Amino acid sequence: MLSVKVAYLASAASRAISNRVNSRRFVIVSAYSRLHCPVSQTRFYQSVAAPEETVIRIPRYMQKQVENVKQTRGKNKINTVRPGKLLIQSKNPDLNQTSAYTLGRFEQPVLSSKGWKHNKSFGDYFTINNMRTVAPFVAENQNEEVEKEAPVTFNNLQICKELVETLEKIGITNPTTVQLQTIPKVMKGHNVLCAAETGSGKTLSYLLPIVQRLMADKESEMYARGTRKIGAVVLVPSRELAEQVAAVSRGLCARLGLRTMTVGGGRGVGHIKEVFKKDHPDILVATPGALVKALRRRCIDLSDLSFFVVDEADTMFDPSFSDMMESILVNTNISRHPKETKGLDHKAQLLVVGATFPGGVGEVLSQVTDLGSMVVIKSKMLHFLMPHVKQKFLKLKGADKILELNLALKQLQQEEGGGAALVFCNKSVTVNWLGYSLDEMGVQHARLQGDMPAAVRAGIFHSFQKGSADVLICTDIASRGLDTSRVRLVVNYDSPESHTDYIHRAGRVGRAGGMEGGEVLTFVTHPWDVELVQKIETAARRRTSLPGMESEIREPKPKEVETEE
Repeated sequence: MLSVKVAYLASAASRAISNRVNSRRFVIVSAYSRLHCPVSQTRFYQSVAAPEETVIRIPRYMQKQVENVKQTRGKNKINTVRPGKLLIQSKNPDLNQTSAYTLGRFEQPVLSSKGWKHNKSFGDYFTINNMRTVAPFVAENQNEEVEKEAPVTFNNLQICKELVETLEKIGITNPTTVQLQTIPKVMKGHNVLCAAETGSGKTLSYLLPIVQRLMADKESEMYARGTRKIGAVVLVPSRELAEQVAAVSRGLCARLGLRTMTVGGGRGVGHIKEVFKKDHPDILVATPGALVKALRRRCIDLSDLSFFVVDEADTMFDPSFSDMMESILVNTNISRHPKETKGLDHKAQLLVVGATFPGGVGEVLSQVTDLGSMVVIKSKMLHFLMPHVKQKFLKLKGADKILELNLALKQLQQEEGGGAALVFCNKSVTVNWLGYSLDEMGVQHARLQGDMPAAVRAGIFHSFQKGSADVLICTDIASRGLDTSRVRLVVNYDSPESHTDYIHRAGRVGRAGGMEGGEVLTFVTHPWDVELVQKIETAARRRTSLPGMESEIREPKPKEVETEE
């Protein structure tokens, strides 16, 4: 009996010791198990645990994050590749996108340039391939897909026989879409704002009706007895563009007895006075600075104008030119209605033209005309990437840019048909340095930048157009409006600083009457360049216009007048 009691006490003591040991062991379970397991099971977990094991408690919010990541990784990747031509061709084939794939409205595109701010992204690239062979600004009735109909010619636009024959001699027979929309409105006397992509024939869209109207006025009896006065003023931002527009105007006026003259800045007041000592021209192409000097010294009178044209309007209405624009427009009688453009006491018809929609146009023009009566013509592809031009973006170090440039120029020379190249830099110093580097490599080139004297700049671009050199290194001074029909490659040695600059630079290729197979190559080096490239890639994948661009004339806000108490 005694032995039985001793055995019972020993077993009780051993159970007590084991309970103490087990009570000191911590078994940590997740919130999920405590939520879904019964109390009895939880107690069982607390009393029975694996020896020498530590279980970490996972908070509920962390568990949800882990589950979301697992679900995201487990989903099938969205396949952006469909049968057909590649729209976006990336170094990583998984990021390719075909032209047949369309992103959903709320679907976020996966960008090839997503990680380009990282140092390990050097050497990466992607290409936006051309989806068309013909520029979108070509009139639809010229395409082969449209039913066979009589093509629209300049005769249908009521252009006189002499001008039509002049156009045919230089190989222009059919108007572009922009010209079809703009010329009839101008001939009816409307004030017009025309915004269309580069190379779409905007210069002829305003020069043809101007020349025809001036010729009709000259033949009319009411103007026969009057002295010769300036009939039209075309305002452009640079001397090079002034010479180009004047050359087109002289070609149109050669058979009609009309005179065209240019006046640009950088040559002093004496040169301006000398220009206006002779008979006033019928068409004057001028830069803002030179025209302001002529007005201040009363060398010119704009009160009897028939047309006032502002070309490259996005640049002309920039804050750097806005003060001069206001002073010029104040001295010009701008019409507010088409009826005011006819008769002896006529007012000037206002034509504003540009490749991008000018931002501050409303504030300036509201002082001289009625914005509500102004006809706004916008092309369908305004602020879109050009679908007929191949555009490549390359992420690389600054020290490697000169080697990639030399390689691109050599490949251009080896291709069939050849062609010229424009190399854009952001600063004049870079233009000079890059020119010295290409000299050492034996690459013949020309340079054009704003710090050059006017006498030196005068014939550089003209000689480049004639073919004296196949490579032109320049700043953005060569990106506004200049005709570069022989250019096949544009290289952004320095990435452009804005969407507007990129549109103008890329617009030097793929122009009306220019070489086919144009290409744009952009070197991306700095982190601030990547942000612009990502916006361009997003617009290409979504097939939308570039963000942050004006698309309407904004009415100026009324000024608040502070009243004294």
